[in-house]
Amino acid sequence: MTAPFVSDRVSTLVSPSDIVFTPAVKARQEEYGSRAGYAKFENTRGWESRVTPILAEFIAAQTSMYMATANAQGQPYMQHRGGPAGFLHVLDTQTLAFADYAGNKQYITAGNLDENPKAQLFLMDYANAQRVKIWGEAKVVTGDHDLITRVSAADDVAKVERVIVLTVKAWDANCHKHIPKLLKVEEVMAAIQERDKKIATLQARLRAFESSQAE
Repeated sequence: MTAPFVSDRVSTLVSPSDIVFTPAVKARQEEYGSRAGYAKFENTRGWESRVTPILAEFIAAQTSMYMATANAQGQPYMQHRGGPAGFLHVLDTQTLAFADYAGNKQYITAGNLDENPKAQLFLMDYANAQRVKIWGEAKVVTGDHDLITRVSAADDVAKVERVIVLTVKAWDANCHKHIPKLLKVEEVMAAIQERDKKIATLQARLRAFESSQAE
């Protein structure tokens, strides 16, 4: 379970207006009264544009994520990706990558990226009610055996067909409200097993005590 997320924001910043806050978005913010607050945020802090150590630690603990892409016509597509903790790899302070395995052969994400490199990753830590949004540009890499080896798990049985590489443009860790508290099965099972061991120990002691009293 990861520790509560705290951004270690530094001076290498990118204006969110360049990535997310289009004129239409800003018009909505003006209409509903949030534009001034976000303008102040842009001028004083902005959003990170590099992978900081704290973000890298958060990414390394995740076992699933959602990836959003869109085709040339703007039709969006959201896909879930998962794997062992660390399946999403930090290659450097600007680059993330993950293995793309043989699957249902729809190739929607790959096809979208051929037309439109814009992409977003959405990472959820349900146990700690934390979420991180990462904007960037992605590409499909094939035939790079060194990269495939780098992003593959040691016990992989599925075939890695390609690698998805994302250049990070901006990221944000935002509001934790309304995130349901969900725990990983392995963590719950470990806690249950530890509880059962303690119960068994106490029961054994009780039986030994009762036996001694009966003598």
